[in-house]
Amino acid sequence: MKGRAGSACAAAVLAVVVAAAGCSSGGDDDGGKGGGGGQKAAAKLAITPATGTKQVAPDQPVTVKADKGKLTEVTVADAKGRKAEGALAPDGLSWKSRWTLRPSTTYTVTAKGTDDGKTVTATSTFTTLTPRKKLESGMAPLDGEKVGVGMPVQLLLTQPVSTKAGRAAVERSLEVRMSKPVEGAWHWISDKEVDFRPREYWPTGSKVQVVAHLAGVKAGNGLYGVKDRTLNFSVGAKHYTKINAKTHRATVKDGDKTVRTMKVSLGKPGDDSYTGVMIAQEKVAHMVMDSSTTGNPGDYRTPTDWNVRTTYSGTFVHSAPWSTGSQGSANVSHGCVNASPTDAKWFYDFTQRGDIIEVTGTTRKLRFGNGPTPWAISWDGWLKGSALGAPVMGQPLK
Repeated sequence: MKGRAGSACAAAVLAVVVAAAGCSSGGDDDGGKGGGGGQKAAAKLAITPATGTKQVAPDQPVTVKADKGKLTEVTVADAKGRKAEGALAPDGLSWKSRWTLRPSTTYTVTAKGTDDGKTVTATSTFTTLTPRKKLESGMAPLDGEKVGVGMPVQLLLTQPVSTKAGRAAVERSLEVRMSKPVEGAWHWISDKEVDFRPREYWPTGSKVQVVAHLAGVKAGNGLYGVKDRTLNFSVGAKHYTKINAKTHRATVKDGDKTVRTMKVSLGKPGDDSYTGVMIAQEKVAHMVMDSSTTGNPGDYRTPTDWNVRTTYSGTFVHSAPWSTGSQGSANVSHGCVNASPTDAKWFYDFTQRGDIIEVTGTTRKLRFGNGPTPWAISWDGWLKGSALGAPVMGQPLK
């Protein structure tokens, strides 16, 4: 293909001739072969892609190589001054870009080196290809949000990424930085979502930054990422609520301290609540619970207050003044966790998104994927969902 051939051209070798510092030998008839009478060979800097190259694949690395001496500085920048990261090799003879490049962009490479005390320079200007399909993204939690210790990072994609190679390329572009570095891993929830969770819960008080270097990532045939994305969030206190369907009690802890015990009523037989470790997914102060959203139109349509969602399918902890007589003694709900108006309001105010809410004592098991459910499977099970198949150690926050 024409575009690929252009990007695969041999690197242009740009040489700068450095005059020899010594004088001519002045009389030795050796054709300049001895006595230091000849000029010293110039250092050469080779840049790939070569200058003038079009349709460069954005995932092709930029490289600079010196045949001798040392590289001292390499800059790769587009017309807006945005620079590509890269690193020099320990021997100083080569440089390579770290991340992929932006599509549809012209870059200029400026390389400097030294050779026997003299400065050598080289430049190259090239343009990356325009993708046939564009991959864009969104992330959760919200930028700047304070979340609970169980909150995963969700990377949501606009196009499906179904191949292992494409998923691996996406994962390699994702950088997780932490003020308190811990081990974690990415897991593909679907072709359009990949989530990150730590091996254990996030350390309280952590600050986390996720950088998705997606611009230029080849995620499929003709499919490239077009924009990088950065997310910053912090981790609040460890809130852990245990809800027992058999004792009809909810015990709420802040760290190691129990701060409230609430009488509750869970799902009645046939409408059992889910057993499993969930998180607080969202909070809605006032809403209408409508059975048509769960496939049972006409069963109920009820206004509710102080709703804390725990599943996509519609499970909430919420105020239920109509069932206070059963709270603490019987399970009578349609699957939600009913609490008194006072307890529900307190729980709503106390809860952060990402707080852990664990339900026990029912026969209905939480299904993985029914909302952000990173704690519904084991660590080994979570690792199996990574295209790279390996954990990630968080990098120190810059």
